Amino acid sequence: MTAGLPIYKMSGSGNDFVFVDGRLSSAAEWTPERIAELCARGTGVGADGLVFVAPGSAPGAVRMTYYNSDGSHAAMCGNAALCSTRLAAHLGLVPGKTMRLETDAGVYESRVNGTVDRAELHLAPVADPQEVPKLGLLPAAGERRAALGVVGVPHLVVLVEDVDTIDLMGRGRALRRDKALGPAGANVNFVSPADGSRWKMRTYERGVEAETLACGTGAVTAACALVSWGLARLPAVFLTRSGREMKVSARKSGARYDDVWLEGEARMVFRGVLS
Repeated sequence: MTAGLPIYKMSGSGNDFVFVDGRLSSAAEWTPERIAELCARGTGVGADGLVFVAPGSAPGAVRMTYYNSDGSHAAMCGNAALCSTRLAAHLGLVPGKTMRLETDAGVYESRVNGTVDRAELHLAPVADPQEVPKLGLLPAAGERRAALGVVGVPHLVVLVEDVDTIDLMGRGRALRRDKALGPAGANVNFVSPADGSRWKMRTYERGVEAETLACGTGAVTAACALVSWGLARLPAVFLTRSGREMKVSARKSGARYDDVWLEGEARMVFRGVLS
């Protein structure tokens, strides 16, 4: 890590990240060990991931590069993308509040919401999440059904009676590596009804290997799964473990969802300098 390097700590509905201005330090200068050291809670700054934001390949574009807290690279993170959008506008990487966000999972339109500390991300079309009939560990008590979808990264959505009563660490760790999900596994998102049209969600995130307080792309996958099951309508609102809301809007078109938008918190917590 570079001493004297400015850093930014941001929260996306409780999903927290350390950000580095890519004009000052690039991802190539960091090892997985140093990333894990920085993200370690108690001995480092503490975060779910490290994110680099830099000018993109063309005017009006921003490049986001994301690493999990264990130092592994991930192609996409929805809440990191929301936070990247607000930070890019704050740093003046683009002239306005709308930008093209370049990630390793694709290029997305994003914008700073007029509401304080919120942003919006326009995602690529999403295919209907598919049932996972060969998932060897399902169902357990209170688990009703599951589906696997991909929104930047793979997500398993598990419908349960009440997310507050599940053994998140035990079940999440077991399901995350089930061989039916492929060699890389998947994030595991447990969902249950909240109140009115809202849903509660808890996430076991691969690369963090623990619960994160929110997951943006997981919320998008969960919304699509719930609509496909006939249990929800869009837009769908998710109450995260942090108590903050994320909203997913989309238009169902056959076996996929078009015009997909994720809206959520993108709040700067503090700015500092690495010592």
